[in-house]
Amino acid sequence: MASSPGSSSSGGGGGGGNFDCGLEIKTRSVEQTLIPLVSQITTLINHKDKLRKTEKTLRAIQKVGQAVSVAVGRFVAVGEAIALENEELKEEMGHACFEARRAGMAIAQLTDVGGAEQSESDGRGTVFSDRTGMVKAARMLLSSVTKVLVLADRIVIKQIISSRNKVLLTLQQLEQVSTFQEFVQIFSQFGNEMVEFAHLTGDRQNDLKDEKKKARMAAARAVLEKCTMMLLTASKTCLRHPDCESARINKDAVFQRMRLALDQVIEIVTDARTSGEAKTLPISIYAGIKDFKGKVEGLRDSLYCVPCEAVAAQLEALVEQTEDFTDSAYTSHEQREGILQLCHMTRQETQQLISTWSQAQSLKAKEVTEEVELAILKTCQSVSELRRELHKVAVGRASELLKLHSDHLVLQALKAAGSEGNLEAVAEYGRTLTEQREQLVETCRLLCHISGTEPLEITCIHAEETFHVIGPQIISAAQTLALHPNSKIAKENLDVFCEAWESQLCDMAVLLKEVNDVFEGRRGDKRTYLSLPRPGKHSANLKTVKAAKLDAEEQTTIAKLGLELRLLTSDVESELERWEEQEHDVARQCQSMSSMAYSMYLFTRGEGLLKTTLDLFHQAEVLSEHGLQLCSFLQSFSTQLGDEEKMLLLSETEKLSASCQQLQVCAKTPVQGKSATFQKVDSSIQNTKGIVTVLVSLLPLCSKLIKKCKSEHSGLGSPQHWRERHLSTPVKEDALNGKGSNGFGVKSLEQHMANMTFLETK
Repeated sequence: MASSPGSSSSGGGGGGGNFDCGLEIKTRSVEQTLIPLVSQITTLINHKDKLRKTEKTLRAIQKVGQAVSVAVGRFVAVGEAIALENEELKEEMGHACFEARRAGMAIAQLTDVGGAEQSESDGRGTVFSDRTGMVKAARMLLSSVTKVLVLADRIVIKQIISSRNKVLLTLQQLEQVSTFQEFVQIFSQFGNEMVEFAHLTGDRQNDLKDEKKKARMAAARAVLEKCTMMLLTASKTCLRHPDCESARINKDAVFQRMRLALDQVIEIVTDARTSGEAKTLPISIYAGIKDFKGKVEGLRDSLYCVPCEAVAAQLEALVEQTEDFTDSAYTSHEQREGILQLCHMTRQETQQLISTWSQAQSLKAKEVTEEVELAILKTCQSVSELRRELHKVAVGRASELLKLHSDHLVLQALKAAGSEGNLEAVAEYGRTLTEQREQLVETCRLLCHISGTEPLEITCIHAEETFHVIGPQIISAAQTLALHPNSKIAKENLDVFCEAWESQLCDMAVLLKEVNDVFEGRRGDKRTYLSLPRPGKHSANLKTVKAAKLDAEEQTTIAKLGLELRLLTSDVESELERWEEQEHDVARQCQSMSSMAYSMYLFTRGEGLLKTTLDLFHQAEVLSEHGLQLCSFLQSFSTQLGDEEKMLLLSETEKLSASCQQLQVCAKTPVQGKSATFQKVDSSIQNTKGIVTVLVSLLPLCSKLIKKCKSEHSGLGSPQHWRERHLSTPVKEDALNGKGSNGFGVKSLEQHMANMTFLETK
């Protein structure tokens, strides 16, 4: 799993910040936990370049070294407790903790002022002259601490696997029950196990660094969420009508889909390589065009290195993929001709490029000629026009289908035919639904080709699979109802599957908007933040707040507020685009908060991931927590500023803090009744508007102050040194701490690492 501590390090005199511990870090929590430690060790090592130091500086360095040692001691104590409770990790964890403790003590000794004074008299080396000793200790510390964190992360993975196994076992029991009483008892247990599994996988999804894995996890969890209700009604229908073949087919399909989704979750968290992975993510036309343009533009720098014929071969492969569009029975004659014409034009421009490029080679040109440059530009332009046309066709098709099926007439007809016991009508409307399914499946495939990002490609594939599976399930549920038209359970079962179809159409509308946003350069890199109910501090809310949906009049009232919120998030995006450092901590935090506010805006339109008022309130609470974290962050930064600038920043920070506290109180206040719930929604959106309004004014101010601070301070005074105290979100819930059967988890370690308060030297 990992190399030995320090085994990947080469030499003792390398750069101060280059510490490769040989471990692959797959989660943001582990990565973010290590940032402050890397920062502080870099600070220590950079000090040895100064030959003469004042007594004040020496004392400050000593405090840093002592703080490192003490913090590592606390951290190691947690790691050792994990080792005691997890026998299989005891040896590895014990070794890593031993190495971390030894490295921390070495750093404390190397930074000891008394030791430095003594060494001057007897000629021994110290931190100031023994560069190799400090670098070696630093590498050992980072390597061992990282290993402890990664081992602790394995506990989280173990919890997910254990939770999945419990779900699978109960799933098997549910599949074999023969009485209603037995089913109710086991399903209650199954529901509790699924809630636990949802919490664990939800946290893991948000923590993953790989955006493709995150999208795959979201897709698998969406299947499990929707299938849980389907499993309930399909099983009840089978129990009520045990001899009905269509009811059995309906139920078996649900169980099979749940097992596949559970397996996919485990593949993701264990990083398993499956034979179906290549099939899961086929090469899209968008990716092909991007790669083709990259090779064409690369010809500028490789006049004699790359055979230009390879570019032509790649174009042919790309043109072959467009057959998914041109061979479709649903593509109009005009659209087909337009695509074929653009393919022909791109071929011509590519052939002209090859000819011009070959001529430049024969003339032994030392650099790209004007003719080659022009041919490169024309080839790239023609393939970009092809991409635009394909995007137009796919998006147009999807929009038409969504509009066409928005009335759900076929579903209503199937329900009516089933209730009347009319098997012939069910068969007729079933054929119509099958045709709709084929259209939607093909459209999802076309959207996948032009989606623009790999996570969106995965979401398109998930939508395609969902339509493909749910279509036949609806038909089998309708057949069951037609055979038993007076069965309330059979009717309820058909309703559930029809709702799942309608829900997927809504998800497809959101997906279509996201694909368009990426194509037009909007919100392409925004992260989605889910707010799932968790055991612990949210449990009181779950008991007192009932999930509700707003009626048409209330939606209209809220929609106006939502539009105002959307305009404010656009202002935040505009301010963020002006930042030179897009990955700066302040920019990233504001971007995250803007993304959460945007999801609340989507709720006001009846779109997005927040489906009910309960979802909205949880999202509001998470937003307020992130806002208060940013306030703490800015207060720490203000200590580097002059009095006037400090007062200005703190004034805005206080406004943000007040707005966040108001939103937090609002989100946590229990309400009862529809009127009170509507008022709480209104207040939540209003308070969110207040937060985003402050962000709009904070962003340009922070940008200006950070630039000024950088110009006035050395590396030690950069934002890097106030980063460590506030990067990790405070974790208060036992569930997030990983407490339970194991007692400890990676979140506990994060807290101990975040508590490493190091003294900066100036």
